[in-house]
Amino acid sequence: MHLTFLGAAGMVTGSSYLLEIGQKKFLIDCGLFQGSKAIMALNRRDFLYNPAEIDAVFLTHAHIDHSGLLPKLCNSGFKGPIYATKATAELCSIMLPDSAHIQEFDAEIANRKGQRAGRKPVEPLYTVADAYACLNQFSPAAYDTKLTLSEEVTIQFRDAGHILGSSMIEVWGTENGQTAKILFSGDMGQPDQPIIKDPAIIESADYIVLESTYGGRQHEPGDPIELLAKYVNDTAAKGGNLVIPSFAVGRTQTLLYHLYKLFKAGSIPEIPIFVDSPLAIAATNVFLKNSQEYDKEAYDLMYGDQEQPLRLPQLVYTKTAEESKAINSLDKPAIIISASGMADAGRILHHLKHNLWRPESTILFVGYQSQGSLGRRILDGARKVKIMGEEISVRAEIHNMEGFSAHADQSQLTSWLKNFTTKPANIFIVHGEEDRSEPFGKMINEEFGIATYIPKYGDAAQIDGRTWNIEPSAITTVEPAVQQLRDQLEEMEKEYADFRRRLEDLVAANSANLQAVLKRVEKIRTFVKKTLSDLWS
Repeated sequence: MHLTFLGAAGMVTGSSYLLEIGQKKFLIDCGLFQGSKAIMALNRRDFLYNPAEIDAVFLTHAHIDHSGLLPKLCNSGFKGPIYATKATAELCSIMLPDSAHIQEFDAEIANRKGQRAGRKPVEPLYTVADAYACLNQFSPAAYDTKLTLSEEVTIQFRDAGHILGSSMIEVWGTENGQTAKILFSGDMGQPDQPIIKDPAIIESADYIVLESTYGGRQHEPGDPIELLAKYVNDTAAKGGNLVIPSFAVGRTQTLLYHLYKLFKAGSIPEIPIFVDSPLAIAATNVFLKNSQEYDKEAYDLMYGDQEQPLRLPQLVYTKTAEESKAINSLDKPAIIISASGMADAGRILHHLKHNLWRPESTILFVGYQSQGSLGRRILDGARKVKIMGEEISVRAEIHNMEGFSAHADQSQLTSWLKNFTTKPANIFIVHGEEDRSEPFGKMINEEFGIATYIPKYGDAAQIDGRTWNIEPSAITTVEPAVQQLRDQLEEMEKEYADFRRRLEDLVAANSANLQAVLKRVEKIRTFVKKTLSDLWS
């Protein structure tokens, strides 16, 4: 078997793996690259294989960083089935057309600017028509039921406990008389999430392709529901808005569930709650139609007690642009839940524009913020950010609640690995940035005695039974000029801690140095901002 890592390698986006077994070729996920411009440029590259030669796609779940390039794949010649759970197929039926709308809109905006600058027209990555055509190739698969695709290949979907319909995928491949089992974790969920069942227990695999979004750290201690109540109450008391950038699928429904229980217990005031995302509204309807996916608590609440936690009395779903704009004209506190979760696009930008500068408002992040995203810049302490061409001061309170993440953290992933009765020959650690994946791999090796490997984009593993070796990639993930700049900036980052310490020592030794130091630091800041302003197009 030959396994090539074509996404989510050294990053948390663009999940995709090419698995070759004999003469058969399969893709596990085909996700959109999200984040910085350099990373998103990967979406424009030709596939590193002939899409027409792919026999089937196995899709772990509907999130766009796992499914978002499927319309491009199908439009490029892939004609085979896309195996996914029923709920994943239904979520993709709303998410992929929504993604296509964004592609068309972005291309339209780029062409307006490009026409004035004399640049060539830009085609959308794919169209709405491409997305709908792609949906015809979905083939629903049940959990815990083996599908034999050929004499050499069998697969099985197992519940990953991440979002509705999310899966781990077991693949048994036979070559040269030897059978090896590879387990693709997809995105692993936290146990005890509301609505969603816990990740399935799996006891054996020869290889695991394991996500590490939070592999190198623990979620913050404490009860996230109590913290949510605190942020609601504190913000309402100040007369501001609680703005929550949230992924439309999974995170939004989890938040509504918790807000319902807090409201029912009298722990928060009855202030308006707006879900301002057409995609989140459609996704909530999919959640309501798939009760077979609920855990016992949610099922008993909704069908035993006949309660509707996703339809609170003060909850308003805003569908139109006019309804969305009206939210920012309110003169009383509100909770605003809007997409996207990394604050890079969508209606959330308007709400950030109207609330970031208000000291009485709170911006609450409830999910992972990837490098290069607006959400990450705000969390990292940016004093000003540019939103839709306007520079906005950051004066609102900024909070981050990783406890609401749909991803398992290090201890939860470790507990799940303890269920294996036979050690895998290797664990390939993916879907994580370097500072998460490396300590996670080291911990696995030390605690379990299992070999680990962190693949780079384009690396390939040649697998023969329980023997494997790596064919290193010669592919660059970014343009050479960008890589050169990145290398230089990384060197500067390494020096920053020393610069900071020495400057602090200088001021501590003589406070009269403060104004001179601040003046020079401000010159550096001004120079960088002017460079961006002068060269940005």
